[in-house]
Amino acid sequence: MCMYWFTKKPSLDLLWFVQPIFWTDPRAAISQAYLQTDAYILEKTEELGIGGSTAVTAIVIDNSSAYIANVGDSRAVLCRAGVATQLTVDHDPLSEKAHIQGKGGRVTVLPGDVPRVNGQLAVGRAFGDKNLKTLLRVDPDICCIQIDVTDEFLILASDGLWKVVENQVAVDLVREVKDPKAAAKQLVDYAIEHDSKDDISCVVVRFHQLHSRARPSCF
Repeated sequence: MCMYWFTKKPSLDLLWFVQPIFWTDPRAAISQAYLQTDAYILEKTEELGIGGSTAVTAIVIDNSSAYIANVGDSRAVLCRAGVATQLTVDHDPLSEKAHIQGKGGRVTVLPGDVPRVNGQLAVGRAFGDKNLKTLLRVDPDICCIQIDVTDEFLILASDGLWKVVENQVAVDLVREVKDPKAAAKQLVDYAIEHDSKDDISCVVVRFHQLHSRARPSCF
């Protein structure tokens, strides 16, 4: 089993809690890990600050299946036979509007700006963000895929990439780049060249062939 995990706060990138129930109930284990991560961030507010983080997780099992999860607008995109398939859900405030309003919050959309929770946060689910915590969900969306012989690689990245790079464009940019580290760097460089103003985290996981070991890299 290989696991790839990052949040938008680098100090939390290696944070993962052992979940004994993973092999019997992987979805429950992943959800519990996300909840524990959120609790840890809130406990460390003085150290980490009052802000928050999004996250995307990929757990690859024997290069035959993968569990993909996310909170916020960090995204996982699969390249299958050259075609980009988005595996995650972007949790923007509009998609979470019913929950936010049910908790007494509001979603504002000002001219020239993106939707925001109480005029502040541009995502509807997130770790941390103590000041808005009562309005935000932290349970991840989770999907499981069977890795096919036509599956070439995964791209996991924060919204700093996806704001300026469409899914298929990202796949096309690095499909012929065999080294995953070089592919991740190329995507980051491309986003910067196209005026991304947000922080950018990127992981490329390449599948060489079915039942071989996937090689991770991050930038």
